[in-house]
Amino acid sequence: MEFQDYYKTLGVQSDASSDEIKKAYRRLARKYHPDVSEQADAEQRFKQVAEAYEVLKDPEKRKLYDQLGENWQAGQDFQPPPGYESYTGGAGGRAGAGAGPGANADFSDFFEHLFGGGFRGGFGGGRTRKGRDQTARLTIDLQDAYDGATRTVELTDPATGQPRTLRVKIPAGVTNGQQIRLKGQGETPPGGGSRGDLLIEVHLRAHRQFHLRGRDIHLDLPVSPWEAALGSQVEVPTLAGPVDLRIPANSQTGQRLRLRGRGLPGEPRGDQYVEVKITNPPAEDEQAKAAFESLSAQFDFNPRAALSRN
Repeated sequence: MEFQDYYKTLGVQSDASSDEIKKAYRRLARKYHPDVSEQADAEQRFKQVAEAYEVLKDPEKRKLYDQLGENWQAGQDFQPPPGYESYTGGAGGRAGAGAGPGANADFSDFFEHLFGGGFRGGFGGGRTRKGRDQTARLTIDLQDAYDGATRTVELTDPATGQPRTLRVKIPAGVTNGQQIRLKGQGETPPGGGSRGDLLIEVHLRAHRQFHLRGRDIHLDLPVSPWEAALGSQVEVPTLAGPVDLRIPANSQTGQRLRLRGRGLPGEPRGDQYVEVKITNPPAEDEQAKAAFESLSAQFDFNPRAALSRN
């Protein structure tokens, strides 16, 4: 493979500053950009400029590149120096081949041999490539979101094909769609290295009586006509257990009452909203029908009086 003189490609000295390198790259990138340049080799020159800048803009990559020495000439057949094999996994092994689909696809073999297999900071150095983040979906009950819980997640690492089972701690107050990040539990990069992170998206199962909106919990509360008319104290379920709630006299269907701080934990903590639903007893026998007839006779009341006649 041919040695690439990145300093010559950008037209700067080997002791050029970061600003000088950036200015040279911008000037040449504008000059050779395929969309504006009419030179026949513009695309190839543009790729060479991009490759050179990719190395020289990064202090660690530039340091590694400089350790190759100053005696190499552009286009010269490159022979790896002593120690090169120890950090690439073999001079002839095309370390860059495992860098992932399309990674550095426009860069030269020289770049791939030197950096493509997961750049490490120096010969025999220790900073390896990090794997990609992995995502997983976890469905839990609303009660779990309120109390917090520990659940297991089954995963397969795409790089190794190995199945894994992880125990995940669900914090109290997690909301629907919220992501939990587990550092170092994602994919393993091809060729080895540190794992990426695991992002677990939490979804809440529908509850048979509670409805969640943000951190607030909503509940439809059936009450009898006399409880609504006269006022009463009734027991109301919450995720923390039942509580007593005072129903004001002359309450109507749709009226909302608030139980402060009875929603999901968090900052701020949610509330629980109770919506009154007046429910009539069934008139299934003569005695019940007579009671409703007596009630009708006692009131001159038309519940539809406010409706428009137009």
